[in-house]
Amino acid sequence: MKPLPVDRRLDAATLRKAAPASKPPRRRLGRWLARAVIALVWGGLALGLIFLWLIHDLPRPRDAITARRPSLTLEDSAGHVIARYGDIVGATVHLADLPPDLPAAVVAVEDRRFFHHGALDGWGMARAAFVDLTARRIVQGGSTLSQQVAKTLFLSNRRTFRRKIQEIILSYWIYNHFSRNQILEIWLNRVYLGAGAFGVDAAARVYFGIPARRLALWQAAMIAGLPRAPARFNPRADPAAAIARTRQVLAAMRVAGVITEATENAAIAAIALPPLPGGGWFADWAAEQAESGLPQGEDATLRTSLDSRLQAAASSGLKALLDGPGAGAGVGEGAVVALDAATGAVRAMVGGRAESGGGFNRAVAARRQPGSAFKPFVWLAALERGETPASLVEDAPIRIGTWAPRDIEHRYQGAITLTAALAQSSNTAAVRLLLRSGGPGAVIALARRLGIGDPLPDDASLALGTASVGLLELTASYAPFFNGGNRIRPHYLATGPRVTAPVIAQAEAAMMKTMLAAVVSEGTGRAAAIPGETVAGKTGTSQAYRDAWFIGAVRGTLIGVWLGNDDASPTKGITGGSLPARLFHDLALVVARE
Repeated sequence: MKPLPVDRRLDAATLRKAAPASKPPRRRLGRWLARAVIALVWGGLALGLIFLWLIHDLPRPRDAITARRPSLTLEDSAGHVIARYGDIVGATVHLADLPPDLPAAVVAVEDRRFFHHGALDGWGMARAAFVDLTARRIVQGGSTLSQQVAKTLFLSNRRTFRRKIQEIILSYWIYNHFSRNQILEIWLNRVYLGAGAFGVDAAARVYFGIPARRLALWQAAMIAGLPRAPARFNPRADPAAAIARTRQVLAAMRVAGVITEATENAAIAAIALPPLPGGGWFADWAAEQAESGLPQGEDATLRTSLDSRLQAAASSGLKALLDGPGAGAGVGEGAVVALDAATGAVRAMVGGRAESGGGFNRAVAARRQPGSAFKPFVWLAALERGETPASLVEDAPIRIGTWAPRDIEHRYQGAITLTAALAQSSNTAAVRLLLRSGGPGAVIALARRLGIGDPLPDDASLALGTASVGLLELTASYAPFFNGGNRIRPHYLATGPRVTAPVIAQAEAAMMKTMLAAVVSEGTGRAAAIPGETVAGKTGTSQAYRDAWFIGAVRGTLIGVWLGNDDASPTKGITGGSLPARLFHDLALVVARE
């Protein structure tokens, strides 16, 4: 049976009866107000949480104004500053202490309307935004000096919305707690200006060697131009960029009406950057050595053993050699060290082609085969077994299993003295001496006594210098030959601890010095000879002419030279007796003339 149809059409009266009764207006208003209050409460709570999130890690501004890392200043043996590390802060300066050009330059280039706006500069921000949009890149910034103080002293350089809000909050705090002159003074004393210098007085001393109160107009403009990019406009890092930026600052000062066009042109003509300090490679090494012994949280100044005259000669000499004859001979890099044979005080160190230092220090960190520069250890082992410089050794072909060492020139002389064999750097004689002086083990033990710490091969090839050693370590290990038999420890202090220990007999040291002098007077090291001076040393050339060395001494100063390529590719026939001996000769002349 089908269900009866349902009439879905309802009249208006039925609908009115079925609809619920509408609520009174007052009840509706009350519910709306209740919901609004709840929304305000929760919204306020949310905003409060967001505000707490923004400021929970803000520093205490009054504490942060004085916060910094301690600095290390290094001086050469004569007391001249060669390097500074850490946060370098000069004397606290006030506007009254400074030449008016310096704060004027800062305001002209960083915040021209500084004395006319509040914590923020709406007009400046709008202008910068327009310029940036027009150029489609960041050309100008709209930050006020108050914002820069907040960012520089209290915040990181991260470009995030949260950091920007924190910057604005701190800017208002600074603006409300300090006068405009005080804000400018804080900026001048704490802004980072490159090369580890914080504040204009530190920058003046680092870049020009004078206090900020003595800055000339062009110097003030150069310093004022650094904050935008301290690394790029740093006069030590890029003199040309620093000068170009200085011209921009001077132009901004002229546009601002601070100086005239004639004054601007005179300042540009007066720009003359001082020469850079020459202790880069040595200074980096010395700072690393000094780090563990520095007083915690305190600034330190150390007088080092660096001889700036010898350092400059080593740096310029190596560069000239690499750019000149070395370039044609396939030599790409080199390193030089000089140290006192009696005390171990390092007098010069060049770790590569770059004159300013930095990067991989080949004088300390590189490990290369010394070739025949290792042979003095073999000869010393023979002396300790009772032989003398006059003892004979065969310079003739020799075979050990399948290995048959040969001399570069293949001119065998038969029985020759130990002195002649070392002077001529005979490979076959070296292997015979090693075998009859206790073998590789005895030579390894002797090398360890003299300061060689690197792994050494325990086979007869050790006699030919097939190990890998460092230049500073190898040079220092020659010291007992020239100081009466004492091992030294290289150090960087002018009055540092004289760490020495007797490791060989004085008589044997004297015999070694005599034989090494013969290397220079009549052997492979003739290019190192200086008329009227006693020069002694040893050449070294590794397989395929990959490494060329000369290690020697003059007037109590040890000098070590290495030439080669970082990728160990062969040079074009360069031996230790050629370019390395010539560079040694030039540096030995500097020592002899002191």
